[in-house]
Amino acid sequence: MRGFMGALALLSVLTLGARAVEAPVEVMVLGTYHFANPGQDKVNAQVDPVTTPAKQAQLAELAERLAKFKPTVIAVERVAKDQATMLDHRYPEFTPADLLKNPDERVQIAYRLANRLGLRQVYAVDEVAEAGEPDYFPFEPVQKWADANGKADVIGALFGPVQAWASKLEQDQKTRSVSDLLAELNAPDHPIAIKSMGEGYYRLLTLGKGRDLPGADLNARWYARNARIFAKLTQVVRPGDRVLLVYGSGHNYWLRHFASETAGFRLAEVGDYLGR
Repeated sequence: MRGFMGALALLSVLTLGARAVEAPVEVMVLGTYHFANPGQDKVNAQVDPVTTPAKQAQLAELAERLAKFKPTVIAVERVAKDQATMLDHRYPEFTPADLLKNPDERVQIAYRLANRLGLRQVYAVDEVAEAGEPDYFPFEPVQKWADANGKADVIGALFGPVQAWASKLEQDQKTRSVSDLLAELNAPDHPIAIKSMGEGYYRLLTLGKGRDLPGADLNARWYARNARIFAKLTQVVRPGDRVLLVYGSGHNYWLRHFASETAGFRLAEVGDYLGR
């Protein structure tokens, strides 16, 4: 009996160990609008300063809500200088004083929260095309083909709703909190940040003829960039980690897809922590 009970105890330990090894990595993709107005997207909203006392209070509240997720890893939209470690080389220089002068969402959200949680590092997992490599968002050939073939309306159908959303954001930011705006932007049914792939970008698949397929090429390259971003993230996590991935909301669809569909990973919904 004693041997039998010992075997059961050993089996229990082994089972628990296996479960620990197989614990999924939870990934919360927090898609954001760009606080610092870099003007680098096809459609840009003019965002009010976030270094004011009122906005700082809202961002402090946002950090409190995100802290309840208890992230063990925070990663941002930046290219790491050292691709072996994927560490964000700017985070070690961060001090809370930066919150009053640097509006960048990586500082205001990711660095603020990492500092609050006592995390010693933030990871930079972005991917950009290097010299000689094809663009990850080759839009110019798409526009050129559409204009030459009477299909400009397809482009308008893609960017018209995005422009309307940007205009609405410019108004909403004056009366709604940052937490509320981000909760809405990251809702699974958001028409721009989530649904714009099937209802927008995939329409570009119709732009092209024969083997000249600029719409397909754009979709393929955009997928490739996001796949490489997520592949980099897999290099810096361990089973059981809880990841907050702070990225421009244009990446939401694919990053959420990879977090949901990649073995060993599980998507955590922003709304569970921001009240949606």
